[in-house]
Amino acid sequence: MTTLRTGGAGTLRVAVVGFGWMGQVHTRAYSRLLHHYPGTALRPQLVAVADPAPARRDLATSSYGFARAQADWEQVVSSDDVDAVSVCGPNSVHRDVAVAAAEAGKHVWVEKPAGRHLADTTEIAAAVRAAGVRSAVGFNYRNAPAVELARELVAEGRIGGVETAAVRLLSDYSADPSGALSWRFDPELAGTGVLGDLASHGFDLVSYVLGSDGRIAEVIGDSATFIASRPRATGPVSHFSTAAGGPLGPVGNEDYISALMRFDSGARGSIESSRVAVGEQCTYALEVRGERGALRWDFRRMGELAVCVDQGYSDAAWQTRYVGAGVGELAAFQPGAGVALGYDDLKVIEAERFVRSVATGEPVGATIEDAVTSASVIEALVRSVDERRWVAV
Repeated sequence: MTTLRTGGAGTLRVAVVGFGWMGQVHTRAYSRLLHHYPGTALRPQLVAVADPAPARRDLATSSYGFARAQADWEQVVSSDDVDAVSVCGPNSVHRDVAVAAAEAGKHVWVEKPAGRHLADTTEIAAAVRAAGVRSAVGFNYRNAPAVELARELVAEGRIGGVETAAVRLLSDYSADPSGALSWRFDPELAGTGVLGDLASHGFDLVSYVLGSDGRIAEVIGDSATFIASRPRATGPVSHFSTAAGGPLGPVGNEDYISALMRFDSGARGSIESSRVAVGEQCTYALEVRGERGALRWDFRRMGELAVCVDQGYSDAAWQTRYVGAGVGELAAFQPGAGVALGYDDLKVIEAERFVRSVATGEPVGATIEDAVTSASVIEALVRSVDERRWVAV
């Protein structure tokens, strides 16, 4: 394993592979880490970026402060002056980059879904285990303080035994038929469509909140591709880019999924996810119902948790709880209740947990093992759609 360079509190020398939106989010998280966690044991140092686009490489050095940027990710990952690698490129590179990084003794923070399919994810996990390095995976929604509170209330039995859990992840980022045919629509590059992109978050979120009762045992589902062809992309594009008027190419994965879930605990669940939902932007929500109460959380109102607890069985009322400084990681960002966090803040929390896991040698936060769990559910759901039946996870 690479020996960490230390100086004062110690230094973690980081590289980012893929400097699109997510690579920039990771970088901002590293840069802000000491602002919110001044006592962190390791200080991130921005060493290198790998990206095929010259404009992104220039941005990495001129605006984000990286020491160098180059096109060849293999050279970056193998560099002796890198201790940890953020894997932020398309799904198709997750396995190769993450496995190479782990084998080179680097700690790995890989974005979900950590590969195109379960085989990719399990290869990454095996490499991480064999190398004895630390890992993190980008399941950032579990880091919201209100989600942490929901998990605590479930664990304390405040809603009684869990009966049902429902997850919705709806977005409109691909609703425009002129949206460019980016890598996200190609099974060779992305694997699944909305399953890997959004529903993977949902499976992690519900399992995390339910805790010991959160293992998904069986699934049955349905999927659809509503926009069957899109204009081909020319050059690097994001999944918000349009390319109206260009030649059309086929969309090879799903726009929409819905599924029922059975948990080992006997609870039942449902999930619905779409990338073409007109009128919906980041409509990501979780609702958990138990024998004596219920909880509800919506990403768009991140600092709130709707609770229905400690009341009778009939005529019970919902209340809104604004998470305060004693809940989750809110105190690292805001002094009191009602001041909401943002998406980037959740990634700072993710970065802190990753860096802390490197410093302590113990897993903290979502790891590659959680990605394997989510990918296993997705694989079972894909099989269920194909075979039109319940499938064990």
